[in-house]
Amino acid sequence: MTVIDLRSDTVTQPTPGMLDAMASAVSGDDVYGEDPSVNRLEAELAKRLGFSAALFVPTGTMSNLLALMAHCERGEEYIVGQQAHTYKYEGGGAAVLGSIQPQPLEVQADGSLDLDHVLAAIKPDDFHFARTRLLALENTMQGKVLPLEYLAKARAFTREHGLALHLDGARIYNAAVKLGVDARKIAEHFDSVSVCLSKGLGAPVGSVLCGSTALIAKARRLRKMVGGGMRQAGSLAAAGLYALDHQVQRLADDHANAQWLGDELRKAGYTVEPVQTNMVYVQVGDQAQALKAFAAERGVKLSAAPRLRMVTHLDVSRAQTEQVVQAFVEFSRK
Repeated sequence: MTVIDLRSDTVTQPTPGMLDAMASAVSGDDVYGEDPSVNRLEAELAKRLGFSAALFVPTGTMSNLLALMAHCERGEEYIVGQQAHTYKYEGGGAAVLGSIQPQPLEVQADGSLDLDHVLAAIKPDDFHFARTRLLALENTMQGKVLPLEYLAKARAFTREHGLALHLDGARIYNAAVKLGVDARKIAEHFDSVSVCLSKGLGAPVGSVLCGSTALIAKARRLRKMVGGGMRQAGSLAAAGLYALDHQVQRLADDHANAQWLGDELRKAGYTVEPVQTNMVYVQVGDQAQALKAFAAERGVKLSAAPRLRMVTHLDVSRAQTEQVVQAFVEFSRK
């Protein structure tokens, strides 16, 4: 039985073309700065997003951690969403490893942070408080795309109040495809952007942090400190380059499949949140565990949560989404 895995777009497998690119990659020692494939990936993504430098790291968690630690010193603070990965899902790394205080705020329905709430959270210049240094946003946020108009307002706001602005852009290319713009139009509002290559883009591993030359130099030193220095990483970088060249525009297929899946589940009587990109959120309440087990018997792998998230990706076809809908319909009738 072919398994249809909708838990996340992190489960994607390298395509044959990507495997060929990985097999033929030229490698060197990246810690010495001598891996030509890594150097090319860093230079290429920095250029595409409008930054002067970039750093290839093993994971998105590390990329975000390095950004936070490069922007903030010990005892300083960043403002972030309650549901953001940099606060909730990355092991508390900023606090534990960076001694950086998070100031979480509730995320708005559209995935943004209310800038009036951000303003109220900025600490006065008083030694009783941690210094507020950074605002961290996420795009997409639970599948929601932050509007370009909001990003421009956030940029102007942070400049006015002396804050840096970081983007957890794990799915920045999903956002760009949805908006119909080049990803650079999103990145241009930020001081740093973390891009994940191993989600919808389909690479097996790796993220890239983009920023100024000075910021990336600091992040490179921190990468070594936290154990992220890689040696012959050229094959991994080649996968990322292949993904950027061949697997960006096809994200629209994932979005279309997610939209279709959401529409069909809604027709079947399920409560489904509006779908923007490749994430479908369905309210299943206390049936979550039972639904997970029922779907597994039919070859559909789901997470178990009352607010169930399903994520479409390059290894999920339209025909397979039809199988998923059928499983949900059968479950509702049993």
